[in-house]
Amino acid sequence: MSRKNEAIPGVDWVAGAGRFVSVKKSLCTGCGDCVKVCLGGCFEIRDGKARVKTLSTCMECASCWYACSQDAVSFRWPKGGCGFRTNWG
Repeated sequence: MSRKNEAIPGVDWVAGAGRFVSVKKSLCTGCGDCVKVCLGGCFEIRDGKARVKTLSTCMECASCWYACSQDAVSFRWPKGGCGFRTNWG
């Protein structure tokens, strides 16, 4: 079963990917780098710390993890390989 998002054409999200991104509040400085690099708009800054707002539009690119200089973002690829399919490779 998959679903589409009109804001991101050409991508289908596959159900059952689970929670594969999180933020360790104790390490987060609130710099917002994860917010800036996230293609899916999955992060927000609240009370001076980053938090995952939604994973329903996550592109599984791991940019959030790479951009976090404090190692506050924990990322692993979803079980089964991926939670989304794209029409463009």
